[in-house]
Amino acid sequence: MSNRKIGMWLYQNGGGDVIQEKMINKLKERGIDTIPNLNLRYAVAKNGHIICDRKEESKFKLDKLDLFFSYNAGEQTQYQMYLYKALNRVIPMINSYEAFELTEDKFHTSFVLRTNGIQTADYKLCHRDDSYHLNKIIKKWDRMVYKPTDGWGGVGLTKIENQETLDMLMPFLNQMDLRYFYVEKFIDYDNTDFRIDIVDGQFVGGYGRKAGGSDWRTNVTSGGSVFARDIPDEVIQIALKAAKVTELDIAGVDIIYDRKKEEYVVLEVNGIPAFITPEQEKIGIDYNDKKIDLIVDLIDRKTTKLKKNTNNITKRNKLEKTA
Repeated sequence: MSNRKIGMWLYQNGGGDVIQEKMINKLKERGIDTIPNLNLRYAVAKNGHIICDRKEESKFKLDKLDLFFSYNAGEQTQYQMYLYKALNRVIPMINSYEAFELTEDKFHTSFVLRTNGIQTADYKLCHRDDSYHLNKIIKKWDRMVYKPTDGWGGVGLTKIENQETLDMLMPFLNQMDLRYFYVEKFIDYDNTDFRIDIVDGQFVGGYGRKAGGSDWRTNVTSGGSVFARDIPDEVIQIALKAAKVTELDIAGVDIIYDRKKEEYVVLEVNGIPAFITPEQEKIGIDYNDKKIDLIVDLIDRKTTKLKKNTNNITKRNKLEKTA
C-alpha cells in the first residue's frame, strides 16, 4: 500500500500527455501515487488549508500532499501562482516557488547570474519616467532589446535600433502603465542558441534553435526552429552553474555566443523547459526518458525525506505525551 501521494500539473500538448503517463507509472513502481491534472484554478484556500474540489472526485486538502509538481507554463495564471506560493510554505514543490518566481523575472535572474559571475547581456532597469537614461543608453549601445520582465516564448520582445524606434515605442509602453523598463544590449550572434536541460544538478541534454527568416528571435513560438547540435562542455558547465545559483530543480538554460566579446552568454533561465516533442525526436533529439528518470528520482528523494521527518516528529510527540 502506498504511503506517499503527490499532485501533478503537467502540460498536455506536444506529447506532454505521454510524458505524464510514463512518469506516473514510474512513480507508482516506487510506491508513489499521483493525482494528475491538478490545476490550482479549481482550488480555494480556507482556514489554513488549500482545498481542491473537482467534479470527478471528492474534495481533498492539497496541503496534505507529500509534494506538488507544477509544470505548465502556458496555462499559468496569477491566481494559480498565488496559491503556488502559499502551498510551497507547507509542502515541497518542484520547482520551489522561490526559484520559480526568480526565473520568471528576467531582471532578477540577470542580476543573480551576474552577481555570481555568470555572463549575461548587459542590461539596464530604470523607472518608467527616466527617459534620460533610456536615451543615453541607446546612444551608447546602438541597439537594444526591450523585454517584459515576466514574459516568455519571445512574446513582447522589441528590438530598438535607433532613437526614432525608441521614441515610437515609449508612448505605447506608457499606455501599459509599466512601473519600470528593462532593456538589454543587443548581442551580435549568429541567430542560433543552445537550449540546455538540467535536472537535479545534472546535465540531461541539449539542442539548438535558429531564428526564422529575417527574425532575430530563436523562440519556437516566434518562428524559430529546433535542430540537433553538439553541445560544448563549456556551455554545459555554464548551464549547470546557472541552474545552481537560481536554485532550480529543473531548468532550461538558453545560451548564445557573443561574437564581439567572443564568449558565451546566458540569455534566459527557464523553470519549465518543455520536453522533447515527437517532431523533435524524429530529427535525433531524444532524451525524454533520461529527463523523466531524473525527475522521478528527485520526487522519490524529496518525498522520502519528508516522510522520514514527519515520522520522526510523530514519534517525538508520542514520547512527549507518555513522558
